[in-house]
Amino acid sequence: MRDWRGRLLALLMVAGLGGPAWAAPADGLLKPCRIDGIPNELKCGSLRRPLDPARPDGVAIDIGFLVVPAMARNKQPEAVLLLAGGPGQSAIKVASRVLPRLSRLNNRRDLVFVDQRGTGRSAPLECPDDSKLPLTEQLDGDAQMRRLDECRAKLEALPYGRDGGLRFFTTTIAMQDMEAVRQALGVPQWNLIGASYGTRAALEYLRQFPSRVRRTVIDGVAPPDMVLPASFSPDTQAALDKLFAAHAATHPQLRAEWEKLLASTPRTVTVAQPLTGVPERFTVDRELLLRAVRPPLYQPALAAALPAAIHAAAAEGRFEGLFGLSTAFGSAPGLRLAMGMHFSVMCAEDVPRLATSTDAPGADYGRVDAELYSRACRKWPRGEVPADFYKIPPAPSPVLVLSGGADPATPPRHGKRVAQALAVGHPGRVRHLVVPESGHGVMAVGCVRDLLFRFIDAPTEAEALPESLLKDAACATRIPRPPAFQPVQGGTAP
Repeated sequence: MRDWRGRLLALLMVAGLGGPAWAAPADGLLKPCRIDGIPNELKCGSLRRPLDPARPDGVAIDIGFLVVPAMARNKQPEAVLLLAGGPGQSAIKVASRVLPRLSRLNNRRDLVFVDQRGTGRSAPLECPDDSKLPLTEQLDGDAQMRRLDECRAKLEALPYGRDGGLRFFTTTIAMQDMEAVRQALGVPQWNLIGASYGTRAALEYLRQFPSRVRRTVIDGVAPPDMVLPASFSPDTQAALDKLFAAHAATHPQLRAEWEKLLASTPRTVTVAQPLTGVPERFTVDRELLLRAVRPPLYQPALAAALPAAIHAAAAEGRFEGLFGLSTAFGSAPGLRLAMGMHFSVMCAEDVPRLATSTDAPGADYGRVDAELYSRACRKWPRGEVPADFYKIPPAPSPVLVLSGGADPATPPRHGKRVAQALAVGHPGRVRHLVVPESGHGVMAVGCVRDLLFRFIDAPTEAEALPESLLKDAACATRIPRPPAFQPVQGGTAP
């Protein structure tokens, strides 16, 4: 029935009798290209944009994008736009990871990956990769600030970094780039999919260009009013406390071991650098220990190894597990952030509002992140942010909000607040789905991929968010937390 309806709609549009009108991309805009991790040939393009929107004749930058064409000939005109996380992640570099999750959507819709200004192919603001530096250099706060100062100086020497150019990499300006790409490609409306920081980008695009959005999926919501450095503390603390409670039966001493470990700092340890294998001797202080535990909390499968790693460090003085886990999440080159873009966004949109944040610091994490970002932003050029950026108007079209109950960065409390704001006046347009034992990112979990397809593919608003949606998601919401990892015990061969 759905295929019949699609063919009829296509015929009507060809005959000029109905359906949305759209224009073909400008000649020469798209060219064949190859992307690492994707076997087939795709299409790439770039668009010239003013660095400062108020000076259209001033410095210009190129905005790079990737189009994965729909497989079917009778494709739907409203393409899917992927908004990457971070801030600072390249959408094009993560395309190979995302495509398998969106294969059904790609059957009849183009998928578009735009590198947000400051990332990837769009005037990148990248700092040197420090992942293979000695752990003492990677994790030492003073060393981090020195490297950041050096990076900022190099970025300010770039053509688009001079004379305060780093001020023009805010989310608001970047979403105007996304609108320009839409117009250039001749797409009548976007279907937005944003994850992590990409949810903030999606909400800002929705605020500025409400009529240009058909459907929106926001996964791991980081709303504009979140004040990220302040919220990191209570949200990470809550995820860590939840871990302790979940494994209390099998590891009853886990919380006590964690408190013992914190109390034992500073202490000198010897650990092999996780990526190079070179043994290093350094001092572990409280802040370094807190930072080491946070990354594995993003993925429950990694967090399942934390009880054994904490026990090994507290009871036996072996820290290999903790520092190995700390580099396991996000260590792939394609997931690296353009740190210059990261701080251009954070220093403009979040750090100035730290003083007004109402988030109470976590018992262990305190103000570690707030102090780090405050220090980093003292010298960073600060862009202007419109007051309306921090407001979330009612949704003009259906929105699916996704949250992971074990997420240490964007837990359900943020998604709930955003869903309530979006639903004002039209509660049927918004659904908030919480997957209790999922971490940072829900779209990859079980049947959520199918729900996402049905949501975007549905021809009407009523069919996009039926009352049965949350019941249909039971295959994801009932997934249990992975059991705690148990190290293999050595034995004596007979």
